[in-house]
Amino acid sequence: MKTVAIAIFPGVQALDVAGPVDVFAETNRFLSPDDRYETRLLSAQPGIVRASNGIALAADTTFDEARDGIDLALVAGGPALPEHAPDARLVTWLAEVAAHCPRYGSICTGAFALGHAGLLDGRQVTTHWQHAQQLAEQFPRAHVDFDRIYLRDGTLVTSAGVTAGIDLSLALVAEDHGPQVALQVAKRLVVFAQRQGGQSQFSPYLTAPADEASPVAKVQAHVMQHLRKRFTVGELAQVAGMSARNFARVFVQQTGVTPHEFVERARVDAARTLLESSEVALKTVAWDCGFGTPDRMRIVFVKRIGATPAQYRERFRRPPRDKAPADPLL
Repeated sequence: MKTVAIAIFPGVQALDVAGPVDVFAETNRFLSPDDRYETRLLSAQPGIVRASNGIALAADTTFDEARDGIDLALVAGGPALPEHAPDARLVTWLAEVAAHCPRYGSICTGAFALGHAGLLDGRQVTTHWQHAQQLAEQFPRAHVDFDRIYLRDGTLVTSAGVTAGIDLSLALVAEDHGPQVALQVAKRLVVFAQRQGGQSQFSPYLTAPADEASPVAKVQAHVMQHLRKRFTVGELAQVAGMSARNFARVFVQQTGVTPHEFVERARVDAARTLLESSEVALKTVAWDCGFGTPDRMRIVFVKRIGATPAQYRERFRRPPRDKAPADPLL
C-alpha cells in the first residue's frame, strides 16, 4: 500500500485537495488490497482546516507526526500562497520529507510553498498560469514552464492550476499501475485521461503593460491592429520611437517576452477568438490573423496549444446565441 500525504492549511484550495483524493480513492476500486493508496491530510495542527471556499477539511494528523513512511507527498495550493509565506511548520515538513520521499511536489500554487522550502532550485516546474511569472520572479533559480498541465523532474512533480491536480494524479497512477487503470479511473470521474495541450488553451495569452501610454503599449496596440502584416524588430522599434536594440531590451523587461514571441501569441489569441466564435474557414482565419497559410497556423497551434486549429474549434466552439438549447425532455 502506498501512502499519499497531502499538506493542507487555512485558506487551502478545496479542489486542489479533493481532486487528487478522489483519483486515488477511485483507483483503489481497481487494485488489490496490497496495492492500494492510503491518502492522508496533514496540517500544522490537528482538527478542522477551513478551505478558501469555506468548506471544512479534517486533518488526519500533523506535520510533526508524519515524517516517515510517505510514498508521495503533495502540498495543495491556495489563493493567498503567492503573496504570503506559508506556515514555517509546513515549510520545514516539506524540506524534511523531500529528502527521503520517492515522489513529492505541488498542486497549483502549492509550488510557492516548495519554493520557500528551497525545493525548486534548478528544477523544471509549473504552476497556475496566472502565477507562473510571479513564481519565476520570486524563485529565479527555478525553471518555470508557463504552459504545462503537469511536470515531472526526477522525484519532483508539479501541476498547473486547480483541476490540473487531477491530471497529475492520473499520470502518477499510470506510472504505478499502467495507462489502462488510469483510463478506467478517468472514465469513472468523467475526465480526460490525458488532456491535449497546455494551459494556453484555457488562459488568455496577452497582458497589457502597466503604463498604457508607454512605447511598449503603443507597439502592442499597433500589432493588434495590423495582425496581417509581417513585422521586424526594426519596424516595431520605429513605432515605439526607439532604437531596435533598446526597444528589444525594454520590450522584454516590460512584457517578459520578445517582440517576436508577442506577435506570435497575439496571432494565436486572435485566431482562438475566431475559432471559438465563428464558422469562418480555416484559411480565412489564418490570413486574417497573420499566419498567411493554414499550414503555418497549424504548426504554431500545435506548438503552442498542443492541438490543431480544427481540434481547438471542435473543443471550444460556442453555439450561436440565437440557437435555442435543446429541450432536455425530448
